Amino acid sequence: MQNIKEDDYLKTRKLRELVVSEIGMGCMGFSHGYGTAPERKYSIQAIREAYAYGCTFFDTAESYGIQQFYPGHNEQLVGEAVEPFRSQIILATKLHFHGEIPPNGAGLETVVRQHLGKSLRNLRSDYVDLYYLHRVNEDVPLQEVAAVMGKLIQEGTIRAWGLSQVSASMLQQADAVTPVSAVQNIYSMVERSCEEHIFPYCLEHGIGVVPFSPIASGLLSGKITRNTVFAGDDVRKFVPQLSKENLTANQPIVDVVGRCAGEKKATNAQIVLAWMLHKYPNVVPIPGSKNRERILENLKASEVELTEAEFAALEQALQTCKVYGHRGHVETEQNPTFAFSKQNR
Repeated sequence: MQNIKEDDYLKTRKLRELVVSEIGMGCMGFSHGYGTAPERKYSIQAIREAYAYGCTFFDTAESYGIQQFYPGHNEQLVGEAVEPFRSQIILATKLHFHGEIPPNGAGLETVVRQHLGKSLRNLRSDYVDLYYLHRVNEDVPLQEVAAVMGKLIQEGTIRAWGLSQVSASMLQQADAVTPVSAVQNIYSMVERSCEEHIFPYCLEHGIGVVPFSPIASGLLSGKITRNTVFAGDDVRKFVPQLSKENLTANQPIVDVVGRCAGEKKATNAQIVLAWMLHKYPNVVPIPGSKNRERILENLKASEVELTEAEFAALEQALQTCKVYGHRGHVETEQNPTFAFSKQNR
């Protein structure tokens, strides 16, 4: 496969020192989380088509696997897909502790290196661009995790590190030890709690915010109705905003997006992504899909630009709508919702 030319890339943004396409690609759905996973050949081709369109930011995790019985599956699939152009992209994966570290963090560095080594083999790479702590483990001092990440950065085994589903206080603790490059939290028009503290801190310190579920697990696309059935391992059956009652209650928000989409001759999903790209210069959403057409549709949101007047009208309309169902952006491994959340980015 030939590398794409410089002028073929999407517009770019920075996650501190990392330069990425302004829209990335969440790859979890190729392994689990949205019902039956597609065939491997289809998935690899979809990832490569995203790159051919100009996407240079791909997200996976060690814990993403078929029905959770095959952790590492997603890393292996992504590693094979991006191998022809590995040096041209930013590849992110995530560390998930499995209870193997005793309280006080004893042996932490050894365990982290074991996890990272396995991820590198899965990814067919000798370095990771962005290595997240998937969730904070309250039994493992966060500052000590940050110190280990600093060693890995100095060695060049990872280029940068990040945190997922954290509060601003957690972020500040970690950032004080080893500068954090990205925070991957849930964020969308219906999950906006990050706006209070996370975005201000990140803007001040040059940290990127990488929203997962930016289209609210499909709610804001307008394609999910009360009759939609989520089968198998589809995590959307656990998403609060997608209960039958909340789908009806949240319809006014979907209608607001739909009207704007009609005026802009775009899709709902493209408007949602364009909205957050307009709102924050450090935001880099990673919509996830297992469907090639939806993946390209999402990436094409980069071509949809809201004027100041359009953005203001959209914000004003959203402020009149109440959100029903809320997940929140702080989750630790000790949190009862983690069993769900680790499957949903």
